[in-house]
Amino acid sequence: MFELPRYKEPDFSDPRFASAPDAVCGEVTIDGVAPENYHSTSMYPEYFKINGTWTLARESRMDSSVVLRDSGELDVVENRNLKKGDKVILGRTENGEEGIYLHSTGFESPEEADGDQFVFRQGRSRETSYARDYDRLFELLKYEREHGNILWVMGPAFSFDADARRAMQAMVEHGYVDGLMAGNALATHDLEGSMFHTALGQDIYTQRSHPNGHYNHLDVINRVRKSGSIAQFIEDYNIDNGIMYSCVKNNVPFVLTGSIRDDGPLPEVIGDAYAGQTAMRGMVKKATTVICLATMLHTIATGNMTPSYRVLEDSTVRPVFLYTVDADEFVVNKLLDRGSLAATTIVTNVQDFIMIVAKGLGIL
Repeated sequence: MFELPRYKEPDFSDPRFASAPDAVCGEVTIDGVAPENYHSTSMYPEYFKINGTWTLARESRMDSSVVLRDSGELDVVENRNLKKGDKVILGRTENGEEGIYLHSTGFESPEEADGDQFVFRQGRSRETSYARDYDRLFELLKYEREHGNILWVMGPAFSFDADARRAMQAMVEHGYVDGLMAGNALATHDLEGSMFHTALGQDIYTQRSHPNGHYNHLDVINRVRKSGSIAQFIEDYNIDNGIMYSCVKNNVPFVLTGSIRDDGPLPEVIGDAYAGQTAMRGMVKKATTVICLATMLHTIATGNMTPSYRVLEDSTVRPVFLYTVDADEFVVNKLLDRGSLAATTIVTNVQDFIMIVAKGLGIL
């Protein structure tokens, strides 16, 4: 039975906190430019001493500034979105000296706190045993389906395999998907699979190339653009299978962001990188479990905007679980290199991963 880790708040009665000064603010004088010595956030819970009281920033992300509102609320804002007159927290220390405290051990168990400093096989590779990770993930997903919000970040590899598409469709239909973030390619080739049973012209089961199959994804894009939206395309062409189909039919929101290499793109694809990032963060703010699959840039972007915690409506602080899955060890370790230490990484083919998960949940 899954049990959510309990959060331990710092003991602010400790003299080092009680005697700490209030955090200092600097005012933004130019839109999109932070004042010198601004404090940059991490993925961990961070507290700021405001008028003698230590206050948690409720919504956080990496590499952003903290704005003190007139109401006393703390907003974590990307520097590009700062506005003239905003009061930004200043300080580069994080242990209370400047009224700033980063709390990295709030969810740490006694066993983790007392763990050995030197142990073998701490890296993640193809040789790592993932049996326990899968079992934990099954229990987590069952819990989150009832109590949380599960966000999937997907690369186009899913759309190239018939079984992977079927498994992901089952995940959506059984309530294990609350949101989807991807690029133009995932949606395009999934819809190509729905219409032609191909991806880039190859049959998604036999892998045989269809005559003139290289036109298939272009024809799909053209027809979706003619319909005006993915949802209308599904209606116009009687589409009855696939990942995008199941998202539309089950009212699962999705954000598709573009790249410089995209064909088309599909009408829903956001071409402005920063507008896309803002839309992605809107979905991340609701998520309590994030699973990133075979898409390095989307994974890094998502990891950077995903905090390790979420403050619920009743002010309970709970962890956010972040998984990265890829066949390339470099990709899954890239997120760790960028400081997202809260990620669980699995090195495997994502088509195999989603089949294992769907079968482990008993929905295939």
